[in-house]
Amino acid sequence: MKKRKKGSGRNKGGKLTSRQLQAVLLKLFRSEPKKRYNPKQLIKKLQLENNKDSIHYALEQLIADRYIIPLEDYKFKLSPHRTAGSDFSGKAYEGIIDMTRTGSAYVVVEGQAQDVFVASKYMNTALHGDRVKLRVWTPRGRRKPEGEVLEVLSRARDHFLGTITIYPKYAVVAPDSYVPEDIKVDLDKIRDAKNGDKVVVKITGWDGLETLHPVGEVTYVLGAAGSHDIEMKSILLNAGFNLGFSEAAEREAEALPTAIPELEIALRRDLRTTTTFTIDPFNARDFDDALSYRTLPNGEVEVGVHIADVSFYVREGMALDKEAYERCTSVYLVDRVLPMLPEKISNELCSLRPNEDKLTFSAIFTFDKNHKITSRWFGKTVIHSDRRFTYEEAQEVLETKEGDFAKELKHLNELATHLRKQRFKHGSIDFDSEEVQFRLDEDGVPIELFVKERKEAHMLIEDFMLLANREVATFINQKGEKEGMEVPFVYRIHDEPNPEKVEELARFAREMGVEMNTNTPKDIARSYNRLAKLAEKEPGLKILAPIAIRTMAKAEYNPDNIGHYGLAFQYYTHFTSPIRRYSDVLVHRILEPNLSGSWRMNKAKLAEQCKRISSQERKAMEAERESVKYKQVEFIEQHIGEVFTGFVSGIIDRGLFVELEGNRCEGMVAFSTMDEPFDVDSSRLRVKGVYSGKVYRIGDPIKVRVVDTNLQRRQIEMVWVKDFREE
Repeated sequence: MKKRKKGSGRNKGGKLTSRQLQAVLLKLFRSEPKKRYNPKQLIKKLQLENNKDSIHYALEQLIADRYIIPLEDYKFKLSPHRTAGSDFSGKAYEGIIDMTRTGSAYVVVEGQAQDVFVASKYMNTALHGDRVKLRVWTPRGRRKPEGEVLEVLSRARDHFLGTITIYPKYAVVAPDSYVPEDIKVDLDKIRDAKNGDKVVVKITGWDGLETLHPVGEVTYVLGAAGSHDIEMKSILLNAGFNLGFSEAAEREAEALPTAIPELEIALRRDLRTTTTFTIDPFNARDFDDALSYRTLPNGEVEVGVHIADVSFYVREGMALDKEAYERCTSVYLVDRVLPMLPEKISNELCSLRPNEDKLTFSAIFTFDKNHKITSRWFGKTVIHSDRRFTYEEAQEVLETKEGDFAKELKHLNELATHLRKQRFKHGSIDFDSEEVQFRLDEDGVPIELFVKERKEAHMLIEDFMLLANREVATFINQKGEKEGMEVPFVYRIHDEPNPEKVEELARFAREMGVEMNTNTPKDIARSYNRLAKLAEKEPGLKILAPIAIRTMAKAEYNPDNIGHYGLAFQYYTHFTSPIRRYSDVLVHRILEPNLSGSWRMNKAKLAEQCKRISSQERKAMEAERESVKYKQVEFIEQHIGEVFTGFVSGIIDRGLFVELEGNRCEGMVAFSTMDEPFDVDSSRLRVKGVYSGKVYRIGDPIKVRVVDTNLQRRQIEMVWVKDFREE
């Protein structure tokens, strides 16, 4: 802003010009940086003769120049980065909004070592996940940077789920998450929603003078809140997943031919006479992988890992491809699947159903008598599955050594066992965390919860999928090295664990009587595997498994390979599930042209795609966890008043979290319901009774009674019955 010239006076009548008025106002705000003024107070304080309109215009100019900020109640104050003592570079940064429940946010900013805190009043309409431009400063006396959103560069989403309240002249939707304030909707834009219905609302703009408020329109009405069906849909919508496909995508799917063109078969390796079968969960409908087995004349064995050739049907630029990329993944809730691709593709054309010819992309390996791989081959194939096994059926054949393809399954299991031993020998970590499964009645209500048992049949499939994924990534890397130019690729990477978190886990394990060696990454991996084995004998130690996983870095997709720490693989990718993962579709598209020639994808574009796929994967996992929590609470609702055995699984200032044995439901015992107060140790690993001196640690077995549940909040309330030392 230009400085006021010396000698310049007021206009006739004693009124200040706009520039003079801005200078006078700014001088006052700078002299009293913590004060808040409205226009009337400013006129009185400065004895101005200008009217309110001119004051308001001057204030708007100062707001536009980022000198002052508007507050509630029509008041204004100096912007914090204009405060004396603040370190403000004036440089604009870009970052992604990570919003808290209060409406403030932390922004992950490139070029900043720390996340930047943005108070709710400086959000400038930015919402969770948005990419923004912001100014950054460090207030005097503080170490952490703060910021102000200058502009929203791209929206993470514009559709939100919420509950509608209808008033005489307008309606408002209270969003379930991500939007800290209600969204106003005109009555002619609420569709057929009724008061209290769950709806999807699209934000179409923002209005307001001092504070901007979102306005929108209802795009989808789910109906009255409360039913488990609506809650499951709500979980998907809150995670940002559309419930259906566009008309264009559905039309493309329906137009795809069901018969395989003879010309296409002629271009592929024909394996239809080779023994082939699938092994999947009993309730699976999309079979995206199959195994084949053939004994060669020299006594070696050829094993094929055959993957549904989605890229033959879903081509780049199609509406189907755009929607698959929009989702990036199928989402598996307790009682339903939201597929990445329409059912015609996922359950029909690309599903490797028995007794049908299918197009596949295959990784074929030859094993000698010592289980060593002597050759590998990748390419497009056509197969014909002879048998569809459930895991239970395949396991029965392995155990009884009788039934369909008993000889083949036995040898495949021996090969898989060898691959597994080699993997663990090289430092792979056993991630076999217990998975809760549900038995539902006809209405989708859980009637039984149990921990999924992982047997040889599961591990057999897992190890051959890991082999194919590893070898595809290794092939691409070797090709780049051979040709002297990198082949940009979708690697599945996993960094080494955070040392501080590992040490915290080690202290925790020591509290429970288990010593960990954390000297090197390989020592850490061995310690994790030792914990897993000990937990099989001591149920209380199972609490350590999820904590150990939390010390790990998150696996992600990235064209810059750093290896996969958890699997101890130097090169790894995802090739084996293109029906449900977009990463695998990209891998197929990159691999195919590089089998017979050289083809390079733009690495910057691939990096952006990898970021999105990783982000969508995390959202899908969160949705899956939410559905499990909901169904656990729904199950426990039927058992209020009953006593269960459990283990202390967490400690906070208000009480203890307890995980019930068998069904893995977790609830809280508030200290206020217990017969004495407790001191919480700073480590949050144990508590001590103030009067009795009794100490309770995470992992201790206790008995609790379920007294209440809250489905909306996914909460279970418990009371302490007794610990096992009292028996």
